[in-house]
Amino acid sequence: MSQSEAAGSGSSRCYVVAGAGPVGWTVAEQLAATGRRVRILTRSGSGPTHPLIEKIALDVSDPALLGEAFSGAAAVFHCIHGSRYDAGVWARELPAAELSVLAAAGEAGAVVVFPESLYSYSEPEQIMAEDSPRQAQGGKRGIRTALLAARAASATATVSVVAGDFFGPRVRNAHAGERMLRPVTAGRHMQVIGRADRLHSFTYVPDLAAAMIAAAESPQLWNRVWHAPTGPAVTQRGIAEAFAKAAGARAPRVTAVPGWALKATGMFSPGIRELAETLYQFDRPFVMDSRASQAALSLAPTPLHEAAAATVAWWGDQRE
Repeated sequence: MSQSEAAGSGSSRCYVVAGAGPVGWTVAEQLAATGRRVRILTRSGSGPTHPLIEKIALDVSDPALLGEAFSGAAAVFHCIHGSRYDAGVWARELPAAELSVLAAAGEAGAVVVFPESLYSYSEPEQIMAEDSPRQAQGGKRGIRTALLAARAASATATVSVVAGDFFGPRVRNAHAGERMLRPVTAGRHMQVIGRADRLHSFTYVPDLAAAMIAAAESPQLWNRVWHAPTGPAVTQRGIAEAFAKAAGARAPRVTAVPGWALKATGMFSPGIRELAETLYQFDRPFVMDSRASQAALSLAPTPLHEAAAATVAWWGDQRE
């Protein structure tokens, strides 16, 4: 089936979502809410409950299982990012998994949509736009560069949608996730890495999901890298204050762990060492521009106060 035929028959076909983390879960929910049939694939069979969502327990890393799982798909949303936040793990797991997904999706006539990070941008000291160079090398940054190159070389249609640091409902393991929400909503002191007052782009996950869906259904936008609608950059202190205001808590006292301390700790802790690799994102401005993508996708970012309120409301529900 050609790409145009696949796009044209999308209304009668299903949408496959691989992974039920914050992005995959939100993509599945948004698709089902607008009447699309969804097949969500996870090792545990988890995912949102909805009459239009079929939850299947399946290991997406096994290429032998993908043919049947992708059968009848108009689009595959590949929302899996590796079992650990570790460059070695990423190198072992991600390239082979993506190649298998691309091959199987191509056989099914489906476009593959990927959420993507800002890691591959090779001039992060500049404002990062859709046409900025993406040639970063080494570690996790180099792996993301290689993944984008493999997608571009694939015969299967793809779309990569770049986001800044995540926040929003279901986002726990992120800089603006649990480690920020837990102390801030309780009115306690919190620490961030790098500098608390450097501008940084944070992307609201529902805005990323909406962009991925819009791109999947627009063949003229395929085989490109787009940016998720992302609001004006704020500081780490600024987003913490937005959460505090939404929670009715006092303005938080925010201090920063300096880069030298993080790097020193990383000498003894592999996890901290992996985190220190991205310190450049937090000790200087790290800003993306999504205006071109917003125009192409006909989408706009959710205002920060609304996004913060929805995030805090979800977090409150988890603690009850």
